[in-house]
Amino acid sequence: MASNKPIIEYLTDYLDYLEIEKGLSSKTQENYSRFLHKFFSWLEAANLSSLKPEKIDDDHVWKYRVFLSRHMDPKTRRTLKKTTQNYYLIALRSLLEFFADKKISSLSPTQVKLARDKDDKEIKFLTLEQIERLLLAPDLKTKQGLRDRALLEALFSTGLRVAELVALNRDQLKIRNSAEEIEVAVVGKGNKVRSVYFSERAVRWLKSYLDKRADMDPALFINYKPGIEKSGKSRRLTTQSVENIVKKYVVIAGLPVMATPHTIRHSFATDLLAQGVDLRLVQEFLGHRNIATTQIYTHVTNKQLKDIHKKIHNGGRLKE
Repeated sequence: MASNKPIIEYLTDYLDYLEIEKGLSSKTQENYSRFLHKFFSWLEAANLSSLKPEKIDDDHVWKYRVFLSRHMDPKTRRTLKKTTQNYYLIALRSLLEFFADKKISSLSPTQVKLARDKDDKEIKFLTLEQIERLLLAPDLKTKQGLRDRALLEALFSTGLRVAELVALNRDQLKIRNSAEEIEVAVVGKGNKVRSVYFSERAVRWLKSYLDKRADMDPALFINYKPGIEKSGKSRRLTTQSVENIVKKYVVIAGLPVMATPHTIRHSFATDLLAQGVDLRLVQEFLGHRNIATTQIYTHVTNKQLKDIHKKIHNGGRLKE
């Protein structure tokens, strides 16, 4: 469907779309609006204020990318960092996704390529052998150690963000026996609800941990600091506490990678892709709104595929 107004006049409709159909917070809407105003300002400076959605093309996007790469930040008096440029480009991509959803003819969102930074570091992830060492690190003779084993197992089984993990309550996990997988609904970024799955292995450790609990605190994972039970304060673990727990066991396990809870999430996603799980399904498991976010993992599995091909399918079994 052809549009009847210029791109810059769609801002209100776009922000309504972010709120109602995407469920984004007012703060996130505010950020997208601010990032898009940069594009609108560029359109005006380039005498393109009347540009309609169906008229935007690859050349416009390229010129906007050049503008961003050379734009001076008035505060730092330096050109924009690649990551900052990408915020503006992601906002433009999101606007094009809005057009596509509303059947308004325009450029495909996939045509907006993000800036590449030569200094970008590859994502960190643990191998299965390293994950195993991490999981076996807690001392199961202590209640803290039993909790930590259940926590680490839960992280790797589900790929949960640390904030999603600490928000879990005991009554969300209806464990009847330890020989079954459990599906739990969690609320992620942007209030998006998705299902996560605790494997039988993770359920066994969660049951062992919960069976030792004698308190009435609703939180799934609680703090065992001396005196906290009588203080009346919430015993729910914080995100910082979980990060410290993971770092503690990384050291105990002697891992070469300084892993965080997010590293375990990376490891979860990488393992799924390495086992041949479709990228769209991994996107659902992780709760990513945009498939482009999930694609950061493909360079890892692509390298693995290359190594496998070199080792197994290198033509060495054929006669010269």
